[in-house]
Amino acid sequence: MTSKRLREKLKELPDKPGVYIMRNVDGDIIYVGKAISLKRRVRQYFDNNKNKGAKVLAMVSHIQDFEYIIVQNEVEALVLESNLIKKNRPKYNIVLRDDKQYPYIKITREKFPRIQKVRQVKKDGADYFGPYPDAYAVNDAIDLFNLYYPFRTCNLNFDKGQRLDRPCLNYFIKRCKGPCIDKEDETRYLQAMDDVRRFLDHKDRTIPDKVLSLMNEESSKLNFEMAAKYRDWYRALSIISEKQFVTETTGEDIDIIAMSKGISTIIMQVFFMRKGQIVDREHFVIKNEFADSEAEIMSSFLKQFYLDILYIPKEILVGSLPNELESINEYLNQKKGSKVAISQPKLGRKFELINMAARNAHDMRVKYEKRLDQKERNKSSGLSQLKEILNINKINRIEAYDISNTSGVQSVGSMVVFENGVQAPKEYRKFKIKTVEGPNDYASHEEVLTRRLNNAKKDIAKGNTHTGFGRLPDLILMDGGKGQVSIANKVLNDLDMNIKVAGLVKDDKHTTRAIIYNNEEIPIKRRDPVYKLIYEIQEEAHRFAINYHRSLMRKTMKKSELDNIKGVGEKTKANLYAHFKTIANMKKASVEELMEVPLVGKQAALEIYKYLKLKG
Repeated sequence: MTSKRLREKLKELPDKPGVYIMRNVDGDIIYVGKAISLKRRVRQYFDNNKNKGAKVLAMVSHIQDFEYIIVQNEVEALVLESNLIKKNRPKYNIVLRDDKQYPYIKITREKFPRIQKVRQVKKDGADYFGPYPDAYAVNDAIDLFNLYYPFRTCNLNFDKGQRLDRPCLNYFIKRCKGPCIDKEDETRYLQAMDDVRRFLDHKDRTIPDKVLSLMNEESSKLNFEMAAKYRDWYRALSIISEKQFVTETTGEDIDIIAMSKGISTIIMQVFFMRKGQIVDREHFVIKNEFADSEAEIMSSFLKQFYLDILYIPKEILVGSLPNELESINEYLNQKKGSKVAISQPKLGRKFELINMAARNAHDMRVKYEKRLDQKERNKSSGLSQLKEILNINKINRIEAYDISNTSGVQSVGSMVVFENGVQAPKEYRKFKIKTVEGPNDYASHEEVLTRRLNNAKKDIAKGNTHTGFGRLPDLILMDGGKGQVSIANKVLNDLDMNIKVAGLVKDDKHTTRAIIYNNEEIPIKRRDPVYKLIYEIQEEAHRFAINYHRSLMRKTMKKSELDNIKGVGEKTKANLYAHFKTIANMKKASVEELMEVPLVGKQAALEIYKYLKLKG
């Protein structure tokens, strides 16, 4: 966007609350923010005030365009901002990197309700219990509930009157009493489900007591195998019903949130206190790239963390008070439907709780940074070793290529990029092979490299040498031996370009055993750091290629003329395409030739032959 057009857009900004979205030259969202006044807030980024932080200056230098969304009030802006950050993960926003969700036990709201393990809480009227830190215990507990009572596990919609003429296998092995054939007493079923609810609500111990009794009974009969099963179920129920006592407070529900800031990493630690007892904890990792203040970090965290959480406690203890405290408080009050207190305790038992969370955050950050540091050292060692064995001074950018097809059908090529030993997914490119028929690896590689390097010449001519095709690699890695390397060098010579090329040679077990460079085979050992780097690059190139190939095959199958032929399923279609490559070749084939394809019998061959001949 030109400076003139930018000034015009700034003049058009409304003096209303809303959310603004900043985009870079590629159209990617790099920052999302909210404002009480869009006009005043967005203009601040482009004024001549020199008192801007490093983060803002870096962001503004990459802004090519912006857009905005007008809302009714600041709370609406806060919710929309949080949703957009979560969806787009902009570079200059504080973004939670850990999307891990602990499992919940869900009791559905339907006729003959079911018990399920889920990781997301939805506003669907169902009862949710948890979260639980042990997924295995949840699985075992649900298995026990379904076995003991028993409950249905099918997906029949009884609310819409769905029924079956005959029951499934669970009915015959006595794992279900057959509500699908009206054999189940609904009153008994609902009473049994209420027993489970009371247990999960910590109001009744009938179920674990019964399991313990059965375990002892089986043990006394010397039936130790069955006793062991009851023992495992009892352990699972104990974990689910366990409430860890840490400290007594008023008995209210409280979330305790503290952070630990490192040079490059921030750990947010959350403890969940329910009825005066700590029952669970979670942690989140945040990149500390721009040295944001603790108030900014806490503000961004609270907005994102409570966006999708169904239950909000009456009190939230924080180690640092957030920016935008009033608007966040108002949002939480509206979401809960009652007052939510956000406070930073300085004394007493609540202060000790914050200290406990902070100590845990610190411990977790130190361990995380050690692992990260070790990982970086390994990558650096691998890159250094690669430079050494190839005798190349500079290898900042590596491009690796792979080909994927099914017997020559929907042949594709992949280009993956590693910068300083780290994946750069935005630089990846994929190619649909256009000029090669059949499974010709050499010719396919030649086409891909020719297209990639021709595009490079076009971009370089336009002055684009920083990203995409315009940025040339220091090293090209070919998935193959001397043949693939020769093809790459031929393309480079034809285009008068000088780039180093190496090949990755595999043994008979399809494991990389050596690097081909300058017609010399250099063996590498699996324990070498360079092996781990090369393996990662190779696997990423293969994954990217095969995923693209599969997506094209799925589209081909969906749109195929063969869909209209009786007796031709997905596997048969795949076999036909693998054998004949195209519909045109199938139309030329005789019945006998069609029968040569796996899964195509005489009747199917006749049907295919007649249909394709009629279609011409």
